[in-house]
Amino acid sequence: MSRSAETARRLPPAARKGLAAVHVVASVGWLALMLCLLTLGTTALATDDAGTLRTAYRAMGMLGDALVVPLSLLALVSGVVLALGTPWGLFRYHWVAVKFWLTLAAAVASVFALTARLHDAVHAVDRHPTGPIAAMHLGFVRYDTVIVPALALLLYLGLVVLSVFKPWGRRRPATPGTGKARGPKTA
Repeated sequence: MSRSAETARRLPPAARKGLAAVHVVASVGWLALMLCLLTLGTTALATDDAGTLRTAYRAMGMLGDALVVPLSLLALVSGVVLALGTPWGLFRYHWVAVKFWLTLAAAVASVFALTARLHDAVHAVDRHPTGPIAAMHLGFVRYDTVIVPALALLLYLGLVVLSVFKPWGRRRPATPGTGKARGPKTA
Protein backbone atom coordinates (compact mmCIF):
# COMPACT_ATOMS: atom_id res chain seq x y z
CA MET A 1 0.00 0.00 0.00
CA SER A 2 1.36 3.41 -0.90
CA ARG A 3 2.19 5.94 1.77
CA SER A 4 -0.63 8.29 0.59
CA ALA A 5 -3.23 5.48 0.65
CA GLU A 6 -2.06 4.50 4.13
CA THR A 7 -2.29 8.12 5.34
CA ALA A 8 -5.76 8.56 3.83
CA ARG A 9 -6.95 5.54 5.81
CA ARG A 10 -5.93 6.98 9.16
CA LEU A 11 -8.41 8.47 11.58
CA PRO A 12 -8.17 12.20 12.28
CA PRO A 13 -6.55 12.85 15.70
CA ALA A 14 -9.81 13.91 17.41
CA ALA A 15 -11.66 10.84 16.13
CA ARG A 16 -8.77 8.56 17.07
CA LYS A 17 -8.63 9.95 20.62
CA GLY A 18 -12.39 9.70 21.04
CA LEU A 19 -12.44 6.14 19.74
CA ALA A 20 -9.45 5.25 21.92
CA ALA A 21 -11.37 6.56 24.95
CA VAL A 22 -14.43 4.47 23.98
CA HIS A 23 -12.21 1.41 23.52
CA VAL A 24 -10.48 1.84 26.88
CA VAL A 25 -13.77 2.42 28.73
CA ALA A 26 -15.42 -0.61 27.07
CA SER A 27 -12.38 -2.82 27.71
CA VAL A 28 -12.00 -1.75 31.33
CA GLY A 29 -15.75 -2.17 31.79
CA TRP A 30 -15.55 -5.69 30.36
CA LEU A 31 -12.67 -6.51 32.71
CA ALA A 32 -14.53 -4.99 35.69
CA LEU A 33 -17.65 -6.98 34.77
CA MET A 34 -15.63 -10.20 35.01
CA LEU A 35 -14.27 -9.12 38.38
CA CYS A 36 -17.83 -8.48 39.60
CA LEU A 37 -19.03 -11.84 38.25
CA LEU A 38 -16.07 -13.59 39.87
CA THR A 39 -16.84 -11.90 43.19
CA LEU A 40 -20.50 -12.91 43.02
CA GLY A 41 -19.66 -16.45 41.90
CA THR A 42 -17.12 -16.87 44.71
CA THR A 43 -19.62 -15.50 47.22
CA ALA A 44 -22.25 -17.98 46.01
CA LEU A 45 -19.77 -20.85 46.16
CA ALA A 46 -18.66 -19.99 49.69
CA THR A 47 -22.05 -19.27 51.29
CA ASP A 48 -24.38 -21.58 53.14
CA ASP A 49 -27.17 -19.00 53.07
CA ALA A 50 -29.80 -19.72 50.40
CA GLY A 51 -30.83 -16.06 50.22
CA THR A 52 -27.28 -14.92 49.52
CA LEU A 53 -26.88 -17.66 46.93
CA ARG A 54 -30.09 -16.67 45.12
CA THR A 55 -29.18 -13.00 45.21
CA ALA A 56 -25.66 -13.62 43.88
CA TYR A 57 -26.82 -15.78 40.97
CA ARG A 58 -29.69 -13.47 40.06
CA ALA A 59 -27.34 -10.47 40.15
CA MET A 60 -24.92 -12.36 37.90
CA GLY A 61 -27.76 -13.02 35.47
CA MET A 62 -28.81 -9.36 35.44
CA LEU A 63 -25.25 -8.11 34.95
CA GLY A 64 -24.69 -10.64 32.19
CA ASP A 65 -27.90 -9.78 30.37
CA ALA A 66 -27.29 -6.05 30.58
CA LEU A 67 -23.53 -5.81 30.01
CA VAL A 68 -21.85 -8.86 28.45
CA VAL A 69 -22.99 -8.32 24.87
CA PRO A 70 -22.59 -4.52 24.68
CA LEU A 71 -19.20 -4.40 26.42
CA SER A 72 -17.67 -7.33 24.55
CA LEU A 73 -18.87 -6.14 21.14
CA LEU A 74 -17.96 -2.50 21.80
CA ALA A 75 -14.45 -3.50 22.91
CA LEU A 76 -14.04 -5.70 19.82
CA VAL A 77 -15.45 -3.27 17.25
CA SER A 78 -13.71 -0.19 18.65
CA GLY A 79 -10.41 -2.10 18.72
CA VAL A 80 -10.80 -3.18 15.09
CA VAL A 81 -11.68 0.35 13.94
CA LEU A 82 -8.72 1.76 15.89
CA ALA A 83 -6.37 -0.79 14.37
CA LEU A 84 -7.59 -0.11 10.85
CA GLY A 85 -7.55 3.67 11.33
CA THR A 86 -4.05 3.95 12.78
CA PRO A 87 -0.55 3.02 11.65
CA TRP A 88 -0.70 -0.13 13.79
CA GLY A 89 -3.03 -1.87 11.34
CA LEU A 90 -4.94 -5.02 12.18
CA PHE A 91 -2.35 -7.57 11.01
CA ARG A 92 0.76 -5.43 10.55
CA TYR A 93 2.11 -6.17 14.04
CA HIS A 94 2.08 -9.56 15.75
CA TRP A 95 0.79 -8.21 19.07
CA VAL A 96 -2.18 -6.46 17.39
CA ALA A 97 -3.11 -9.61 15.46
CA VAL A 98 -2.85 -11.77 18.59
CA LYS A 99 -4.92 -9.24 20.54
CA PHE A 100 -7.55 -9.20 17.79
CA TRP A 101 -7.90 -13.01 17.68
CA LEU A 102 -7.99 -13.32 21.47
CA THR A 103 -10.56 -10.51 21.76
CA LEU A 104 -12.69 -12.09 19.03
CA ALA A 105 -12.56 -15.45 20.81
CA ALA A 106 -13.35 -13.79 24.16
CA ALA A 107 -16.29 -11.88 22.68
CA VAL A 108 -17.75 -15.02 21.10
CA ALA A 109 -17.20 -16.99 24.32
CA SER A 110 -18.74 -14.20 26.39
CA VAL A 111 -21.81 -13.87 24.22
CA PHE A 112 -22.49 -17.58 23.94
CA ALA A 113 -20.76 -19.58 26.70
CA LEU A 114 -20.65 -17.07 29.56
CA THR A 115 -24.23 -15.87 29.20
CA ALA A 116 -25.40 -19.50 29.00
CA ARG A 117 -23.57 -20.32 32.27
CA LEU A 118 -25.10 -17.27 33.94
CA HIS A 119 -28.58 -18.30 32.79
CA ASP A 120 -27.91 -21.83 34.10
CA ALA A 121 -27.14 -20.34 37.52
CA VAL A 122 -30.33 -18.26 37.54
CA HIS A 123 -32.43 -21.25 36.47
CA ALA A 124 -30.83 -23.41 39.16
CA VAL A 125 -31.94 -21.06 41.94
CA ASP A 126 -35.32 -20.36 40.31
CA ARG A 127 -36.14 -24.09 40.50
CA HIS A 128 -35.89 -23.68 44.31
CA PRO A 129 -37.52 -20.31 44.99
CA THR A 130 -37.80 -20.84 48.74
CA GLY A 131 -36.03 -22.77 51.44
CA PRO A 132 -32.50 -24.15 51.45
CA ILE A 133 -30.67 -25.10 48.27
CA ALA A 134 -28.42 -28.15 48.45
CA ALA A 135 -25.16 -28.24 46.53
CA MET A 136 -26.46 -31.26 44.65
CA HIS A 137 -29.29 -29.12 43.24
CA LEU A 138 -26.74 -26.74 41.72
CA GLY A 139 -24.41 -29.27 40.14
CA PHE A 140 -21.39 -27.88 38.32
CA VAL A 141 -23.03 -24.43 38.09
CA ARG A 142 -21.36 -23.65 41.43
CA TYR A 143 -17.95 -24.01 39.82
CA ASP A 144 -18.80 -22.63 36.37
CA THR A 145 -19.72 -19.29 37.92
CA VAL A 146 -16.22 -19.05 39.38
CA ILE A 147 -14.07 -20.75 36.72
CA VAL A 148 -15.46 -18.96 33.66
CA PRO A 149 -15.11 -15.39 34.99
CA ALA A 150 -11.69 -16.22 36.47
CA LEU A 151 -10.39 -17.48 33.11
CA ALA A 152 -11.92 -14.49 31.31
CA LEU A 153 -10.32 -12.11 33.80
CA LEU A 154 -6.91 -13.71 33.21
CA LEU A 155 -7.39 -13.41 29.45
CA TYR A 156 -8.36 -9.74 29.69
CA LEU A 157 -5.36 -9.02 31.90
CA GLY A 158 -3.21 -10.71 29.24
CA LEU A 159 -4.73 -8.39 26.63
CA VAL A 160 -3.78 -5.42 28.79
CA VAL A 161 -0.20 -6.71 28.95
CA LEU A 162 -0.15 -7.01 25.14
CA SER A 163 -1.41 -3.44 24.80
CA VAL A 164 1.16 -2.02 27.21
CA PHE A 165 4.28 -3.98 26.23
CA LYS A 166 3.54 -4.52 22.50
CA PRO A 167 5.80 -7.58 22.13
CA TRP A 168 6.97 -9.39 18.99
CA GLY A 169 7.38 -6.43 16.65
CA ARG A 170 6.25 -5.95 13.11
CA ARG A 171 5.24 -8.79 10.81
CA ARG A 172 7.17 -9.25 7.60
CA PRO A 173 5.34 -7.74 4.66
CA ALA A 174 4.20 -10.07 1.89
CA THR A 175 6.20 -10.26 -1.29
CA PRO A 176 4.26 -8.35 -3.98
CA GLY A 177 2.33 -10.67 -6.26
CA THR A 178 2.83 -13.86 -4.24
CA GLY A 179 0.92 -13.17 -1.06
CA LYS A 180 3.69 -14.95 0.85
CA ALA A 181 5.84 -13.44 3.54
CA ARG A 182 9.39 -12.75 2.45
CA GLY A 183 11.99 -14.98 3.94
CA PRO A 184 15.44 -13.91 5.03
CA LYS A 185 17.77 -12.78 2.26
CA THR A 186 20.35 -15.32 1.19
CA ALA A 187 23.85 -14.41 0.13
